[in-house]
Amino acid sequence: MWVVNASFKPMKLIFLIPGWRHRRGVSFRQAWLKRFFPILVLISCVTALLVGNFTPAIAQLPREEIRGVWMTNNDIDILKERAKVQDAVSQLRRMNFNTIYPVIWNSGYVMYPSAVAKSRGIQPFVLRGTDGHDILADLINQAHRQGLLVIPWFEFGFMAPPTSELVLNHPNWFTQKRDGSQTSISAAGEVMWLNPFHPQVQQFITDLVLENVTQYDADGIQFDDHMSLPHEFGYDPYTVALYTQETKNNPPSNPQDPAWVKWRADKITAFMVKLNQAVKARKPKAIFSVSPNYYDFAYKFQLQDWLTWIRLNIVDELIVQIYRPNLQNFIANLSRTEIREAQQVIPTGVGIMAGLRNKPVPMRQIHSQVRAAQERGLGVAFFYYESLWESAPEEVAERQAGLQSLFRSPALRARIE
Repeated sequence: MWVVNASFKPMKLIFLIPGWRHRRGVSFRQAWLKRFFPILVLISCVTALLVGNFTPAIAQLPREEIRGVWMTNNDIDILKERAKVQDAVSQLRRMNFNTIYPVIWNSGYVMYPSAVAKSRGIQPFVLRGTDGHDILADLINQAHRQGLLVIPWFEFGFMAPPTSELVLNHPNWFTQKRDGSQTSISAAGEVMWLNPFHPQVQQFITDLVLENVTQYDADGIQFDDHMSLPHEFGYDPYTVALYTQETKNNPPSNPQDPAWVKWRADKITAFMVKLNQAVKARKPKAIFSVSPNYYDFAYKFQLQDWLTWIRLNIVDELIVQIYRPNLQNFIANLSRTEIREAQQVIPTGVGIMAGLRNKPVPMRQIHSQVRAAQERGLGVAFFYYESLWESAPEEVAERQAGLQSLFRSPALRARIE
């Protein structure tokens, strides 16, 4: 008979009966087995059922393990050169990556030829590659030939610098704080925020997204923590009038008032539902990916109720940004209940900081964080491509060997058709 211990290692269960061998002999063993055999069969069946229904502390990897990397505008020099793109994609394939997230919307500008942006008086940030080619189309073609997915990344969401053409051409599209100021400080510097409740803003964002989904043979679209609104904003005349009309009250002076937070978060959720429906109507199997901050912060401070998005079945893939150098803090964020909930229904991963130009990250930190994620059944995506091995504290060969050790076998993802 077999039983299972906590680590799922089989061990024999031995019944110690005095004089089993020396005093009773074969006849006793036969009589004993005949008498207790039905009980042994019953115990075996119960054991099998218990094992089959036992949920281990460490979850299994999701159906499609995310092994991704973001390509930012810091990687534009690579993206503009066909040969460099080919080398990058080939290297990622050899290291068993499976997904690339290239930026297509940054600083109020698009990274591809866009009729929608042009109609709003906005020129592309990067129109063509060095050969006059479409850099996004080239990346998609080369990645697909190597078996990698490409999910364009709508990086800045509702955010734009105050000097951008978007702000200058459409100042009424932007929201404000209670004191009338319109900017905040982000990792990208001083920025303004498109009003996510304004119908013209919603139409502009929708048109850009649908244009990209239609124009390119990409595998989906991704929205990050900027598809949101800092909680201090929403005091512009349009939003104040809308809130007053719906609630018969003026917006609370406290931007963190729970009802005021919920009203704005629900409005963003309603827009994301409509955006998802529009994307799926245009390309039903497109991956609708989101990459937010951890939930408590995202909801309370960015009005981004992404857990409700998942429960509404509008998210096909989740990557939670966990840029924490301290391993204990990193693991604590991995263990949040909303992440465990998400990974039961969709491919789920965490964003890991591979380094910045002015702040490189050592391979030992990356290694420990990836292992911690994998042990909990989570995929990973690295921010960002250049820092994987170019802007790094180790030599290129050492860095690449370290990354290769993290993904020892392929984990290809199914392409949409």
